[in-house]
Amino acid sequence: MSVAIVLLAAGGSTRMRGGDKLLEEIDGETLLHRSARIACASDADSVVVVLGAREAERRAALSGLAVTTVVNAEWEQGMGGSIACGIGALSGAEAAIIMLADMPDISSHMLNRIMAARDPYRPDQIIRPRDAQGRWGNPVLFCNGYFAALTLLSGDEGARETLLKSVDCITPVTFGGKAALTDLDTPEAWAIWRAGRSR
Repeated sequence: MSVAIVLLAAGGSTRMRGGDKLLEEIDGETLLHRSARIACASDADSVVVVLGAREAERRAALSGLAVTTVVNAEWEQGMGGSIACGIGALSGAEAAIIMLADMPDISSHMLNRIMAARDPYRPDQIIRPRDAQGRWGNPVLFCNGYFAALTLLSGDEGARETLLKSVDCITPVTFGGKAALTDLDTPEAWAIWRAGRSR
């Protein structure tokens, strides 16, 4: 069963006050390269990276990785268009994991657990991680019954409306810790995450 990962890396990092969160380094590796590397190391059949802002620098950060890149020319309009762009670039995939590139604690193991929860006979299934307290997180797997709707997304709401309309079709996968919740959007968030990691 073919599963693709759509890695969203088009946003403008507007809350970083001039910096680029995806080019911040962790152990000598940019966050974008790290996220794409982890996606490639999973059991997924393909990885599509959606670029937009700072395209040249981010494309360079993907050097050496077996990914396909597409560009969302309207990245400033929000995440919805990037999801639509990424899903539209898939060919033959029966499911897609929408993965945010700014979540440093996502692992290949997490991605594999999400894929392993899939029922190949359910094109309407969504698989979404949550923590031990029941809080929903990312990344999220959508089976191909949702692809048509996802390619019509626009604006900054992402797939939220699709999730709300399909709540009865969601299969939860529970993870300990905050890996499915941690994203790094600001210099302060980076500082807190790095301090916790050093401890």
